[in-house]
Formats: sequence, structure tokens, C-alpha cells
Amino acid sequence: MTNQRPADHPSGDNAATLPTTYAPGEVEGELYERWVARGYFEADAKSDKPPYTIVIPPPNVTGALHLGHAFQHTLMDALTRRKRMQGYEALWLPGMDHAGIATQNKVEQQLAESGLSRHDLGREAFVEKVWEWKENYGGKILGQMRRLGDGVDWSRERFTMDEGLSKAVQTIFKKLFDDGLIYRAERIINWCPRCLTALSDIEVEHEDSPGELVSIRYGDIEGAERSDSEEGGGGRRGGDSIVVATTRAETMLGDTAVAVHPDDERYQHLIGRTIKLPLTDREIPVVADTHVDPEFGTGAVKVTPAHDPNDFAIGQRHDLPSLTVMDEHGAITVHGPFLGLDRLEARSAVVGALREQGRIVAEKRPYMHAVGHCSRCHTVVEPRLSLQWWVKVEPLAQAAGDAVRDGRVQIHPKELERRYFDWVDNMYDWCISRQLWWGHRIPVFYGPNGEVVCVGPDDAAPTGEGWTQDPDVLDTWFSSGLWPFSTLGWPEQTPDLEKFYATDVLLTGHDIIFFWVARMMMFGLYAMDGKAPFHTVALTGLVRDEFGKKMSKSNPNAVDPLDWMDAYGADAVRFTLASGANPGADVPIGEDWVKGSRNFCNKIWNATRFALMNGATVEGPLPAPEEMTAADRWILSRLNETVAQVDALYDDYQFAKLSDALFHFAWDEVFDWYLELSKTTLAKGGPQADAARRVLGEVLDVMLRLLHPVVPFVTDALWTALTGAESVVVAAWPKDSGYRDQEASAEIATVQQVVTEVRRFRSDQGLKPGQKVPAALDLTGTRLAAHEEAIRSLLRLTEPAEGFAPTASLAVAGATVSLDLSGTIDVAAERKRLAKDLAAAQKELAQTSGKLGNEGFLAKAPEDVVVKIRARQTAAEVDITRITAQLAALPEA
Repeated sequence: MTNQRPADHPSGDNAATLPTTYAPGEVEGELYERWVARGYFEADAKSDKPPYTIVIPPPNVTGALHLGHAFQHTLMDALTRRKRMQGYEALWLPGMDHAGIATQNKVEQQLAESGLSRHDLGREAFVEKVWEWKENYGGKILGQMRRLGDGVDWSRERFTMDEGLSKAVQTIFKKLFDDGLIYRAERIINWCPRCLTALSDIEVEHEDSPGELVSIRYGDIEGAERSDSEEGGGGRRGGDSIVVATTRAETMLGDTAVAVHPDDERYQHLIGRTIKLPLTDREIPVVADTHVDPEFGTGAVKVTPAHDPNDFAIGQRHDLPSLTVMDEHGAITVHGPFLGLDRLEARSAVVGALREQGRIVAEKRPYMHAVGHCSRCHTVVEPRLSLQWWVKVEPLAQAAGDAVRDGRVQIHPKELERRYFDWVDNMYDWCISRQLWWGHRIPVFYGPNGEVVCVGPDDAAPTGEGWTQDPDVLDTWFSSGLWPFSTLGWPEQTPDLEKFYATDVLLTGHDIIFFWVARMMMFGLYAMDGKAPFHTVALTGLVRDEFGKKMSKSNPNAVDPLDWMDAYGADAVRFTLASGANPGADVPIGEDWVKGSRNFCNKIWNATRFALMNGATVEGPLPAPEEMTAADRWILSRLNETVAQVDALYDDYQFAKLSDALFHFAWDEVFDWYLELSKTTLAKGGPQADAARRVLGEVLDVMLRLLHPVVPFVTDALWTALTGAESVVVAAWPKDSGYRDQEASAEIATVQQVVTEVRRFRSDQGLKPGQKVPAALDLTGTRLAAHEEAIRSLLRLTEPAEGFAPTASLAVAGATVSLDLSGTIDVAAERKRLAKDLAAAQKELAQTSGKLGNEGFLAKAPEDVVVKIRARQTAAEVDITRITAQLAALPEA
């Protein structure tokens, strides 16, 4: 029944080395630096141990870590610490992401405070400024990680723009380019007029916003009024006009067609003809396209190929010209009265001009519709025709989907697989170029005669007159998509890459399945010869406040994890976060919960210190079962059951459940029961006391090791005091020895039943917890005789003195407990209080029974109302039974 422990276990009599109270601030920082200095977190690529690898989702260098980072870091640290203790060569690799657009925005905002723009500095000087930002905020992030206790291998820290990762980016770009999977083309992209760059679809946040829906008559308005009255609307058979509806009236300046469904009889006479485009001197064709829904609106749509993705597709099918009518800032570029107006100003002006011409058929305001916003600056995104670089994703996405379908990669929880497939199975080509200065410059050069040369890391860049490099940089997710293998040295075949790829688990939020998970899957399979970048994707939810609201810097509910760590300790924050971590589910967290976790850490400290003061030890083998009390055998049985339970929950990424199991085992069973049951044994001395000290040492040793991955600081301080060994960080993970003792468990369960019932009775009688009461115990026919002294101690029951006259008696689990309550309570006052409570319960029972006995009420009342009344009726019946028993147990006044 012995659990695996370090080879040498010096005396555990080290209580004197522990302060009387636990002060996290005095323990955590020193302990962490000791761990790092001793190299506990450094992984050895030459080791014969099996590898276990996690690469950190690299935080952006745009500021400090938030509570969501602390949440995920806690879980990754717990996984890695456990595997290290289990004998794996565990690597948790740290690093940061350059976060192109987000970081550039931060630095531009900083410059703006001095009245400068990036253009005032020029590209080279601006990039230097961003590097300065990175050094500043990157250092803050690393300090926060140490404060939290992150067991990362600092010797392998990476940054997405360091020399090695830049080489990896250039290598894979060249490979994709040569394989025809990267190309340059004019397409409709999401354009941010504030950031002045293209955005991918997943960098656009859609939200319902109030706008307008305006119906406009195109074509000849002569006779339109007669046509409307005769046939019910413009554009009917015989009319020479068409009504279209739009939420973006300003884009009509770039219309190059009106489209209708080829089978729509209303417009057969117009298909192939041209009509007048209002406010311009242009005629545009009416084309037939099956994309148009004849049942929606008037069944006719305006086609603006340069400013709408669907219109662009129609334009491609019908060979329509694409006219860009806005510049990069969203200002109108068409000569005329609207030239230079901002798009929103132009919208109002265009509608006003159309209204003057009598072309406005209908206007609806407000009109709620989904509007795309830049995820970084929240500016309304503008669809815009632009020449950009793209990744052809179809073969890459197919491979990414197949890796999950055939089981090479497991998504946990499994129900989130559907979201993953929804994305990779319907992915559009990925726009990877960004019109920024901060990021990986696209390694393509253009020659004076139209040459296009893609340069790999070992290629010389073309030089000479007329040669220029593409000014754009790559999307941030392009480089972070290489993270699982670029951080290990790829494209070089390094020992790290051979040992630690593929990584074992990617633990990340479900909100970046599309941003990051799919990108890594595509690139990992492509670059690593079909070997997926991780075996398991463990998806978490998002951290929210205690009321379930999203935490945001713009709301007063945002929390700096450092504030809570300073107030309550890193372990308390970690345990709170882990306790809320159900797979894929959002995590509510409040300060009161952190206080509760702080109390738990204090309880562990105080209980362990008490045990050490009473001689708990890890020296020598465990006693034989016959040398132990039933309490000893019970707690060892529960200890091994807990080891097995925690292992199973770790393997299923059930952090909340394993934290709950550890909490209740430690607090409820070890501290509240076993320590209390052991006090009488320890006080007697002798062989059984020696056995209890050894069992107590064993339980604390294993319990502290089980708790260590989640609460590393307090457990290391206590475990080293208990064992005298070097550190729990490098101790062996406990193993379930298989020891079970059902007989002892049943015996202790009986003790618990008796103590619990009598405690409840005492509480019902208004007795204080520490108040002593004379009592006689009849334990005949039970297995409780050996526990009488412990039962009396737990219940504050004194031996009956001469003249003992019991006034109340309880029969529990075959035992009888007779108590003399005279002098301990005011019987008359207690009877009066209970009689009042009984009357209230009887009144509640009468009211609920009356309603439930009324057939008319039952026929009309909603089901949920009836259910609640039945629950009230049942509660009243229980109260009546309980109060009646309490009154019967009281002596006569």
C-alpha cells in the first residue's frame, strides 16, 4: 500500500521551520527563483525520458497579461508539472507574438500623443520604436509569468520575429510560393480605413447596428408613377426602371450592373438591356444571375464589384468592370459633388440628391443589420477591391480536417469538433498581406521589367536599378501558425525538433479555433510531412466575472491578476481559476472565490504544521494493517482512491472536477475527520500513535504532491518541511497502490453518521459548537466501541456524572446517545421558538395542499408554478417532521 516517494526521507520533524501563519509574499518569489536557478524547468533533448511538450499560446506584446492568460497558464503549468513528476522530459516552451496590427496601433497611439505619425519617422525609425515597445512590455509579461509560477523553460524563450522564427517564415513562404499555394490577386478584402490595412475574415467582428435601408429607382422615371399604380411597383413588365434597395447608398457611384434572377418574369424584357445609373452619365446593363433571390425585396440588386464580395463574384461571371469609388481612408474619389466626402457623409448626400430627383421609393430608419468592425480599433470595415497576397487553403484545410477525422488529433471536448469542421471545411482563401510596417516583410521582389522573384532565407535578394521589395508585411497569424515547430528550430533538423515535435497538447480558448488552431494544423501538416503539430487540442472557455459578463478593459469588471496575487497569493488565484475550468465552458470568477481559495491554502498550511508538531513522519515503511486503527486504514484507502480519481480527471482535462476532488479530500476528509480522529490516538501514545504518525506523514506527503501542480508554492514549502527532500517540483507523482479497505471505510462512515446526526441535533437545540454536554453512549452491537473517545471529543460530550438524568435521546446507526440538556438551554424559550416554527410550517403545508387539491387551479396554472408549489409542500412536511422530533426530544419545561 506504499506510495512512491523520493529515495531519502529525512525526519519530518520540521514544524519549527514553518512560520505560524502562511504569508505568500514571503514565500513565492524566493521559491520560484530557486526553481529556475536549479534548472527544474529546463528540458533535455538528449534525455531518454519520454517527451511531453506544450508550447505556450504566445501573448501579444501589446500590454500586460490579463486574467485569461493567468487562467490558461495555470492549466498548462499544472499539466506540465504533473508530467514532469511522472518521469517525462517535460518542455513548456515560452514566447511572445509580435501581434502586427495591434502592436503597431499601440505605438502609433503613443506617437500621436506627441503629435507625430509613423510617416513622420519613416519606416526604419518607426520599426525601431516598436522594438522598444516590445522590450518594455515584453519584460512586464515575463515578470508576470514568473509571479504566477509558470514552470516554463526560459532557456528556450522565443519571439515571432526573432532571427530563427523569421527564417522559418521566409522558408515556408518560399515553399508555399513554389508549390503554387501562395499567389497575388485582386480580390474583395476587408479594409480598415483607420488601420489602413487589409483584414482577414476572422479579424472582423460583426455586430447588429442601426443603419438605413433605402430603395432607389434606377432607369427612366418617366411614367414610373403610372406603372407603379397599374402594376404594383417599379420594374414591372413594360416598365423601363428597376427599384433596388441598399444599406450603402454611396456605393451606387461604383455600380456597373443591376442583377435579376434569370427566371424572374418581371424583368425578362430588361435582361440584356441597359438602364440609366442615377447621378452619373453612365448606362449599366441588366444581367441575369442565379445568385439573386427573386423573393427578397424587389428581386433586383445593384452590382458594385469593387465594394462587395458577392457583387465581385457576379462581376466575374458577367465580365463587368470594377470601379473603386473610395480611397484607403474611405473618402469618395468620383469626380463630382461627392468628391472627397467621407463614406458616411457621402451616404447622406447621395440619398439627398436622389430624393431631389424623385428616385427614392422608400426609406427605413433605423434598419438593424450586421456590420463588420475591425477587431483591433472597432472602425467599420469597408469591403474593397485590392491587390493582395493569398494562401490557397483548399488542400491545406482538407489535410487539417482529415487529421481530426482519422483520429491523429483529438479535440476536447469532442462536441467542439463541429465548430472546427465548420471552419476548415468551408474556408476561403486566406489574405495574408497587411499594409503595415511592423511584421515579417513579404519576401518578394519586383523587377523593372515586371519580374517577380520570391526569395528564400538562403537566396540573395535581387539588386540593381528598378528592383523593389513588396512593402507589405504578413498577417500575424502566418508566423504564429508555425509556432509548434518554428520554436523548436525548424527549418533546421534540430535535436529539439526531433525530441519534442509533435507537441502533446494545445490548450487554448475556443474563441481562436479559427484564428490560430486551424492555421497551425494547416502549416504543421504541410511543413512536417503530414505530422500534426499536436496530439490533443484542449479547448477552454473564456474568463468572465462572477455574474457571467465578459471581462473587458472598457468595463469596470476587468481584473489585473497581479492585484489578486498581491492580496491573496498566486496559489489562491491559480486554485480559483482551475476550480472553474470545465472543458470548453466559460469561467466565472469573483474576488470572494479567491478569498475562499486563500483560506484553503491557509488550511493546508495550518493542518500540515499541526501534523508536524505532532510528529507526522515519512520515515520508514508504512505499518501493517493490523497495527493501524480503522481511521488509519480508511484514510489510506481514500488516499489511493483519490490518486486514481485525480489521474483519470487529469487525463480528461477535467480541471474543475479534479480541483474539487482534491479540495474535499484535503479539507473534509483529512483535516476535518482524520486529523480529529487521530488526536485521541496520538494523545495515548504507544505503537498505535507511532503508526498514526507514519500514516499522517504518508497522507500529507501524497496529498501535497497531488496538489502541487495547481498550488505549487504552498505545497513545495510544506512538502520540503515534511520530507526534508529537495523539492516537490522534482518529486515522483503518486501512484495508486491498489490498497482498499472497505471494512474500515464502512466503520468510519458509521462514526461519521453518528457524529453528524448528533451535531445536527445540537445545532437544532441552539447549543454552541464548543459547549460541553453530559452524555451516555450505548454502543452495544456496533463497531463503534473503539471510537467512543473520539466520538466524545468530536461532539464535546462529557462522561455522565453521579445523578445523570438524560433529557433527550437519539438512536443513530444502532447506537443510542442520551444527553442531559438541563442547564444548557432555556427549555421554555426553545419550546416557544420551535412551536412558532411548527405553526408556520403547518400553515405553509395547509396553503400548498389547498392549492394542489384545487382541480381548477391545477388546470390553469403553468407547470413550473405547480412544480414550485409541490416543492414547497414537501419542504413543509420535512420541517414539520423535524420540528416535531426536536420538541419530543426536549425535556419538560
